[in-house]
Amino acid sequence: MGTQARTASRRNQQARAHQARAEALRRTQRRHRYLAAAGGVVILVLLAAIGFVLFDAASGDDAAAPAPSSTAAPAGATAAGAIVTGTGPVTVTVYLDYLCPYCGRFERANSAELERLVADGTVRLELHPLAFLDKASQGTRYSTRTANAVATVADRAPASVLAFNAALFAQQPAEGGPGLTDERIAAIATAAGVPADVAATFTQRLFEHWVAASTETAFQRGGVTGTPTVKINGKVFEGDLYTTGPLTAAITAAKGKS
Repeated sequence: MGTQARTASRRNQQARAHQARAEALRRTQRRHRYLAAAGGVVILVLLAAIGFVLFDAASGDDAAAPAPSSTAAPAGATAAGAIVTGTGPVTVTVYLDYLCPYCGRFERANSAELERLVADGTVRLELHPLAFLDKASQGTRYSTRTANAVATVADRAPASVLAFNAALFAQQPAEGGPGLTDERIAAIATAAGVPADVAATFTQRLFEHWVAASTETAFQRGGVTGTPTVKINGKVFEGDLYTTGPLTAAITAAKGKS
């Protein structure tokens, strides 16, 4: 073989060796890319699994508590959203919000009289705890929380409803503030005779959806435009709501006509 032929042969061998090395390098690079992609998938799967476990652990307490139901209502509540106490011949219906200062004035003037008239068999009292003033409690939803608490007592300790209702107004917070804490509401309840195990369920919010639905019903179909609204046998009482006596006189007159 001549010198030129040997040179050409060496060049061909070098070219084939270079191509082989280049192909091997490409295979290695492809394998690295595949492994990197697969590793990324594995990492994503692991992160997703870790996230699910953390989410499940964080939500475990909420899952353990009964979720509020849109159809749940306190035992004995009316279809219109009233909590009923008493069986007298005169029906007195009171629409109220526990943050409403005028409701506080009405209750301080009339709650003792209404309790007396319920006890002596004169009045069937229908309380409508509403929650339209949530926006006036700095985001704490005080109206909903207290209305839910009263509904819970009506469901589980009905004999304490009127005492708890009066106690909430006796310690009513100012409109526009944050309202009372859940712990304070529970303490007021137990001081009013509500069993501690019942007060402990307030934070489960068992009747929040019922409160919302009842509030909507009151304004859309109950003829309510503000609180307090008081009706005697279905007719709005137009007398003085903030002085003890006028409401009692109207109830006594209605009893005489029944």
